[in-house]
Amino acid sequence: MKLQILQENLAKALSVASRFTSNRSQLPILGNILLTASKSKFSVSSTNLEVSVVIHIGAKVAEEGSISIPSKVIAELVGNLPKETLDLNSQKEQLKISSPGFSSSLLGMDGSDFPKIPSSIQKEKSLTLPKEDFASGISQTIFATSLDETRPVLTGVLFVLNKKLITFVATDGFRLSKKEIKVENIEVPNAGGKIVIPKAILNEVVRIADDSNEIYFKFDEKEKQAVFGSDNIVISSRLIEGEYPDYEKIIPKSSLISIIIDKEEFLRAVKLAAVFARESANIVKIKIIEGGITVKAESGQSGSQETRVDAKIIAKGPELAEWEISFNYKFLEDFIGSVKGEEIKMEFTTPDKAGVFLDTSTSDYLHLIMPVRVQ
Repeated sequence: MKLQILQENLAKALSVASRFTSNRSQLPILGNILLTASKSKFSVSSTNLEVSVVIHIGAKVAEEGSISIPSKVIAELVGNLPKETLDLNSQKEQLKISSPGFSSSLLGMDGSDFPKIPSSIQKEKSLTLPKEDFASGISQTIFATSLDETRPVLTGVLFVLNKKLITFVATDGFRLSKKEIKVENIEVPNAGGKIVIPKAILNEVVRIADDSNEIYFKFDEKEKQAVFGSDNIVISSRLIEGEYPDYEKIIPKSSLISIIIDKEEFLRAVKLAAVFARESANIVKIKIIEGGITVKAESGQSGSQETRVDAKIIAKGPELAEWEISFNYKFLEDFIGSVKGEEIKMEFTTPDKAGVFLDTSTSDYLHLIMPVRVQ
């Protein structure tokens, strides 16, 4: 392999690829980054066997070839070089990097030993996702995924593929987020239109695709892989296997009372309550009163506070007594932070059942939070 490449382009690609390497001692090559030069392109690849990335960058290739180099060594080395043209030359298991006033020789491994990973995505056979809609769908659901590795299926985001709609769903058992985005015709896999994708890859797709207007998505049913691509990057991941909970069953179909409230005023009230809630199991209490709500919290160590926020109260049943509902303030903050509009709508059936939280500016986003039972 022999080529010339700009330092800034190579450094950026190595920085991304290094996030996908692994330090498994039994498989040292997973700690390496694969460099591959062909007549038409130069690529930088890495994998931890769960998630993989291939980045294609421009280079002046004189000779084809491949070599894998320890991630930390090459990423740090190239990252500290001046922004000049670099000469890369590999012979067997050695890579020489040189520029004006600098030369280095790195020991690596034969590129043929590197695991095979998806290096391209056929746009015409893939689903085209508008990047802004995709990023919005992920940001409004991913925070509700579980951190509990004993239930792996809840640590990912459920994709429900249905004709011209993708529904993203995430839950940790205490809250649930559902977001829908419209797309062109979807080819639903034979195994059904539901797949669970690890949240790590989804964060990376959004992060890496910043410069693209579209994201291409394909489900490889045979390999049980999700493959995402943008202009010059391909990211692939194994799916999370397991039975995802029937989320539709837990979404209330009706409510007895609705509250429409200003987002910023509600957030301010929650943040004030959080000062005391942190010392009392993160609990804040929302009380429905005439013409609004109160948000309060108390701590045996620090004291207490109560904030009134004006709101529009819509009762759909007989006259309702003043309700008091307890929530984890962190869950409320996460939801409020995901809202794009200026107002929030909250719907309740009873004080002890899940509350439905909506962004009034859109009909395609729904969030559920279970109340905290207080003695």
